[in-house]
Amino acid sequence: MEMTADMLDRIKASITRAKEGGFYGKRFAGISPDDIKSRGDFEKLPFTEKEDLRDAYPLGLLAVDEEKIVRIHSSSGTTGTPVIIPYTQKDVNDWAIMFKRCYETAGLTKKDRVHITPGYGLWTAGIGFQLGAELLGAMTIPMGPGNTDKQIKMMEDLQSTVLCATSSYALLLAEEIEKRGVKDKIRLRKGIIGSERWGEKMRKRIAAELGVELYDIYGLTEIYGPGIGISCKYQCGMHMWTDYLYYEVINPHTGALVAPGEIGELVITTLCKEGAPLIRYRTHDLTREISGPCECGSAYPRIDTLIGRSDDMIKVKGTMIYPSRVDELLSSIPDVSSEYQIQIDHLNGRDIINLFFETPLTDKAAMKALEKTVEDAFKEKIGLSPKPMAVGMGELPRSEKKSTRIFDNRY
Repeated sequence: MEMTADMLDRIKASITRAKEGGFYGKRFAGISPDDIKSRGDFEKLPFTEKEDLRDAYPLGLLAVDEEKIVRIHSSSGTTGTPVIIPYTQKDVNDWAIMFKRCYETAGLTKKDRVHITPGYGLWTAGIGFQLGAELLGAMTIPMGPGNTDKQIKMMEDLQSTVLCATSSYALLLAEEIEKRGVKDKIRLRKGIIGSERWGEKMRKRIAAELGVELYDIYGLTEIYGPGIGISCKYQCGMHMWTDYLYYEVINPHTGALVAPGEIGELVITTLCKEGAPLIRYRTHDLTREISGPCECGSAYPRIDTLIGRSDDMIKVKGTMIYPSRVDELLSSIPDVSSEYQIQIDHLNGRDIINLFFETPLTDKAAMKALEKTVEDAFKEKIGLSPKPMAVGMGELPRSEKKSTRIFDNRY
């Protein structure tokens, strides 16, 4: 994105705040913000990696007096030491403002009833959705995850109009509502979906089965949480709130900026954060910058819907597999549903790829023919020959949180 003189001043102020903390105090010990006079100077600063944040555990990122911290949020820590992010009251307020802006961009009003299913606690999701809805003045229904029976009953009884969920749980709810025959009792009109990448076939299926308009919301624990960007009704990327953050799109291998419109890794610098400012933080989310004005009239710039992560690729027989490429491939094949799972094993000295996918077909011969179509398409587009196995609708596991689609069992 463009770096104006005002933006550069705000970045320098953020670096000054960050240096008050132990982590950036050491990292930028020989750097004065006044020495950063241009975009080029800024791009010479080192990136911040998630491993850096783990190494700063528990409060090495803290950049203000402890007395100013009113809340702690954290990553799950499932892949290592968790990341601890401290928030001041201003950080919490700024996050609520951004989230309210997301809801407004999606067309929500005070008359809406916002049904929130993401988790609460150290995770940023549930409470972020709640903060924004309350600031908007909408009726907030803080359900949290799980207990699908109660979720659907509350949707019916309270006439929820907006569903906030991961795409995986939105699909599970859509399937359950259809199975129970209660769609005519549900009053949902919009879905705010976040926390994981999802394919176009899954998007269309959820929208059709729930009868809602869907909006992608973006965010991550390290940068406030969900709510730092959202798609508008024209569904042409996500508007990013650049009065609170500055972003770059880089080549994940070289670290250099990519050309406008080229796919790369999103890097974010916070502009207003007090508790734990982050400078040039590598999100590992893959996207591209969308140039030009949006039909909705918003002046905020856009990035494209995420296509995956630079660190979620898996190498098999020398070929890289990205979930986004598998999504795209399966979406192009009629009678293949949105749900799939890949199991990679190493047997008898070679790698084996088992690809399970759901289909509405029930005829065995037709399912066998579809498996052959999938195998041929996978070999042509991705360069590998899996063993496809068609299964019935609903046979693959559903998740109330994020779905894992590729399982590497070789190690």
